Amino acid sequence: MKNTISTYSLTHHKSLFSGVENDEDYFYIQAQDHPYISEPYRAESYAVEFLRKGSIVMQTQLEKTVIHAPAIIALSPSVIRSFTKDSDEILLDILFFKQQFFLENQANIFFLSQYEFFENSQMHVFNLEQKETKKFEQVFNLIKEVFTSNANHKPAIIRSYLYILIYELDGIKQIFSTEKVQNPIFERFKQLLFKDFLSQRSVQYYADSLNVSRKYLSEIIKTNSGKTASNWIDDIVILEAKVLLQNKDLTINQISDILNFLNQSIFGRFFKNREGISPLEYRKKLPT
Repeated sequence: MKNTISTYSLTHHKSLFSGVENDEDYFYIQAQDHPYISEPYRAESYAVEFLRKGSIVMQTQLEKTVIHAPAIIALSPSVIRSFTKDSDEILLDILFFKQQFFLENQANIFFLSQYEFFENSQMHVFNLEQKETKKFEQVFNLIKEVFTSNANHKPAIIRSYLYILIYELDGIKQIFSTEKVQNPIFERFKQLLFKDFLSQRSVQYYADSLNVSRKYLSEIIKTNSGKTASNWIDDIVILEAKVLLQNKDLTINQISDILNFLNQSIFGRFFKNREGISPLEYRKKLPT
């Protein structure tokens, strides 16, 4: 069965903000209120966000982070994310863009994928020092000026500023990475889990893949996260289930198949044991 996963389209993102009207494969907005979406979702487009003022709570995959200004957030379409409110007053610049927009004149179709901060949950957030803040303020001010003008070659100019943003983020990545170092086995476990969880739910599988004993892997994960390996496996399955349940073209039985449960009843019991409600009840409470 095709793994059909619902995503927030660029058009849907535009609808979350008043006054955004364009048919391009990108758009920019400066907002004083974040479109908080507490249910996990994937997106059709990349996003680079500049939090100028205030703070927000973001969860990507299974990592929850309170982000305080000034900070940059970089997200790829494949990342499951959700946002909740943390402060009453924020100021946020967001540049959304589809991959095909950015790659229009780029010979290397894998250009974006080589920058792991778009995909890696440990690297999405860049907390900025004063010097870096001024630099990003200048770039986003230029983006705002171009986006709100009738400038010739507007897409090409926006694309050029995107290159600047990516290169600047890559330039501060090493400092960021050093601050975020965790146990390498734990990091490799998470990478493997996010790749294989649909077909592999056994802790032993991940221990074997990492060439360590199950006991040692469990100790590493518990020490680094406070959760067991089984908790991590169950949590990522639940997260994926919540994303899939938002696609109302899929039946509960189809979702059960996608998630590799033996049948719908087992999936329903698993979901209810973790969330306190059935998959159908969860779907019914989603906003229309």
